[in-house]
Amino acid sequence: MSSFPYEMMFEKQDMLERLDITILWGHYEITVFRFHLTSFPPGRVVEFHNHSEFEFHFIPRGKGEVILGDQKYPLSEGMFYLTGPGVMHRQEAAADESMEELCLHVDIKRRIRDDADLWEVAEAETCVEKLKCLPLVPAQDYHGAMKCFREAYEACDGKLTGYYTSIKHLVISILLKAVRAYDSGGIRTEAPVRDMLTYRYQYAMQYMEANYSGTVTLENVAEKLNISSRQLQRVFKQVNAEQSFSRALEDIRLQAVCRKLEESNYPIEQIAQSEGFTNATYLHIVFRKRLGMTPATYRNSKQIH
Repeated sequence: MSSFPYEMMFEKQDMLERLDITILWGHYEITVFRFHLTSFPPGRVVEFHNHSEFEFHFIPRGKGEVILGDQKYPLSEGMFYLTGPGVMHRQEAAADESMEELCLHVDIKRRIRDDADLWEVAEAETCVEKLKCLPLVPAQDYHGAMKCFREAYEACDGKLTGYYTSIKHLVISILLKAVRAYDSGGIRTEAPVRDMLTYRYQYAMQYMEANYSGTVTLENVAEKLNISSRQLQRVFKQVNAEQSFSRALEDIRLQAVCRKLEESNYPIEQIAQSEGFTNATYLHIVFRKRLGMTPATYRNSKQIH
């Protein structure tokens, strides 16, 4: 017989509840009231009651029944149900077997924030609206929300780096996984799609800026983006018709050379090679063409000031 995977949560049953957990998600503020594992002995009855908040009931072991509204439903390992604000419910463990319950009790209030990420706002709105209209019928924990309870407990008990942030994410994950268990359509949001032209251009520029002092070619940058060299050329042309790939790379290297000329007394030959130019002669040619002066003249003009 396998050991109960949530047994450890009995050791410090109120540990997660001792945390003051408030989560800002989209345009909602979520406050955690109860977050624990409890056990009902055989035949234990929790009489009819309701809450003004949302309470998630997960059954990791045992069996029993629940009355939601005026309907009775059997409960067994792997099931869960949600009682939203004002929902009357009565729970009873089986007469011959105890029943464990993982409980998450949260208050969800609207809180408009100007700095909220628009995509996060859309997802939070979708989730909360679905929570409000989920059917009063127990479901299987198809998406593994129960595992989030154990992960939160372990993170808190071990004081793992960033455990408070991890727990907040896990609470949101429980909400989402609960919704997904009933999900059959209805309210949906579409994930934001990248502007691939802008993404490829920005990625190419970031790669070039990070590696300009070494060997950077159109081919190896295109390979990083998993596109052809011709496609990458078109990306640069579409973003800025006056800035080809080679011109952009040259600009990055010239900016680096200018910084070195201003901030150091290194020989120009050394600066040329350290910033990606073949030699000082080639740097002189490019420098005069682009800035109208030699590197030495540029250095003198900047260091005088």
